[in-house]
Formats: sequence, C-alpha cells, structure tokens
Amino acid sequence: MMPLFITLGFWQMDRAEQKRRIANTMETRRKLPPMTLNGELPNADEIVFRTLSVSGHFDPAGQLLITNRKHLGKPGFHVITPLRLQNSERYILVNRGWIASADNQPPEIATPSGPVTLSGEAYIPAPPAIQLAFDPNASTLWPFLTLENYRAWSRLNILPFIILQSPDSPHGFARAWSSARPGPGMHLGYAIQWFTFGFLSLALWLKLSLKRAAVVTTAENS
Repeated sequence: MMPLFITLGFWQMDRAEQKRRIANTMETRRKLPPMTLNGELPNADEIVFRTLSVSGHFDPAGQLLITNRKHLGKPGFHVITPLRLQNSERYILVNRGWIASADNQPPEIATPSGPVTLSGEAYIPAPPAIQLAFDPNASTLWPFLTLENYRAWSRLNILPFIILQSPDSPHGFARAWSSARPGPGMHLGYAIQWFTFGFLSLALWLKLSLKRAAVVTTAENS
C-alpha cells in the first residue's frame, strides 16, 4: 500500500503546482489591456482569463439558457447568446449573465438586433465530472454548457472559448463572476494526508514483520 499512497501524494503535489500556474496566469492576464478580436483569431489557451472586446450581431435563434444558476440566493438562468463576429462567418458565445426565473419558467429575453460591441473575460467551460449522453435535438434549457455539445446542437462555427460579459458592458443581465484565484492549499493538504498514510503503512508493515520474525525465532528455539 505504501507505493500507492506515495504515488497519490505526488499526484496531489502536481495538482497543487497546476493550480499555482493557473493562478499566476490569471493574475497576469487580467492586468493586460482589453484585446480586440479581429483578423487572425488567437489560440484559446493563450487568451483565457484575458479581457476581450468584440463587435458583431447577436443571433437569438442560437440562444439557450443554463438552468439552476443562483444569484443572491435566488434561482434563475444564465443567458448564452451567440455573437456573429463583424466581417466574419464565425461566432463567439457570450454569457450575458443571470436572469431570475418564475416557477423555473424561462422569461422573455430582449436581444438587440443591430450591431453591438461588448467586452468580457475569455473562458473555456468544462463539463461536470459525470454527464449523460447529449441529445443534439435538446431544447434551449441546458444543465451546463460545453462547446462540443453546442456545436452539435447549433451547427454554428463557434470559437473554442466563450466570453463572460463584463458588468459594465451593455446588453447583459446580472453579472457577478467569481474572481477568486485557485489555491493549492487543498491539494497540499491531500498530499500530506496520502504521505502520512504511506508512512503509517510502512510502520505497520515493519511492526508486523518484526513480530512475525520474533514468533518464528521462538518457534525454532522451542
């Protein structure tokens, strides 16, 4: 058991280092000036956490709602609307924020029809640890968002990241995005726990081995 526990400890140490790198990247990129998306589009991993400025037209036909989202303790939805980029055939998904729900029913959502310019932080949504098979004919009420599922559902040519619309940007709803930096503390605690289990396993093995050796020696002397 000792090699297993030690391996798990080093795995948690590696996870802690990953969180440190993410936190440093987040802090650095959030200090950069807004980046305007035009011309050649950047790699998603190179701009995540950075503020972007985009212009184009909203496409309400591709709009959907993410259910069971809370704001100030109240239930509601996150509004996801595709924005067709100016002078482009590509789209970027915009999380326009939170709206309240009445009896968990989707409300009427105002979407501007003319050209818009907005800003927000680049973000790559991740699926939950366990998810059911996706139905490409699903309704516009989703429990979570992934870019792969949205491509299959909408058939739109979307960018490999979305925008969390800034609170001061127009045409959005309630926006209180988390700005907390991921910390390594939890993983370091788990690592200490696994290392402790490993050394306890070693100590137990040594104790049982010495006890068995003593029993064998006594038996031989008898």
